[in-house]
Amino acid sequence: MYSLIMDIKETIINECLNVLKKKEVKEEFKELMRPLIDMLIKDIYPYIFLSIIFVIISFLLILGIFILLLQNKKLSLFKKS
Repeated sequence: MYSLIMDIKETIINECLNVLKKKEVKEEFKELMRPLIDMLIKDIYPYIFLSIIFVIISFLLILGIFILLLQNKKLSLFKKS
């Protein structure tokens, strides 16, 4: 009995996978998910924009610190000689 149930289960799973592998099913699934993905991107867009701004500001701050350290090192080298 258990073997029969497992065979039926495997058959159903294999048939579902075969249906999902068809190109037209894939295209239909993509079209079905397109509005959801577009809505998600619209909701996430401001956060992506803010993240990019923070990364740019962080880069500029680190670059400024690096330049200040280089200037400080040059000044200390001139004072020693």
